[in-house]
Amino acid sequence: MSRVYEVMFIVRPDVAEEDADKLIAGFSDTVTKGGGVVKTVEKMGRRKLAYMVRKFNDGNYVLLTIEANGAVVLELERRLRVTEPVIKFITVRIDEEEKRLAKVKALRGVRRSSMPAVAAPVAAPVAAAVPVVAAEAAEAGEAVQASV
Repeated sequence: MSRVYEVMFIVRPDVAEEDADKLIAGFSDTVTKGGGVVKTVEKMGRRKLAYMVRKFNDGNYVLLTIEANGAVVLELERRLRVTEPVIKFITVRIDEEEKRLAKVKALRGVRRSSMPAVAAPVAAPVAAAVPVVAAEAAEAGEAVQASV
């Protein structure tokens, strides 16, 4: 059964751009040879890490969105783990999240189409402000006459 995953990995900052492209191509080949599909490849560039990882303070982030079965994902994770230039990676299943978001969007569309137009709010009468002034004056010990 095919599921959708996001695989983000961080490549060491001292790796050349061409070598990083070869790594990405190798990981993409692993997915396609296993019967999966690489939907998107997003190179997010060099960013600072939240904490030091393998004596590096920054790294080149890459995000792969793939559609594959569990065996292909396990093989991809194994290759990420043993590849020396990759210093960190994470795999997240996102197909359930996409279903949930689609359901929420559908519910929002139903609510918006069934709701009547809201009338403009009516301004409050000016006489309503007089008791507030009287209450403030009573606290201050002054006498106020209400002319209503």
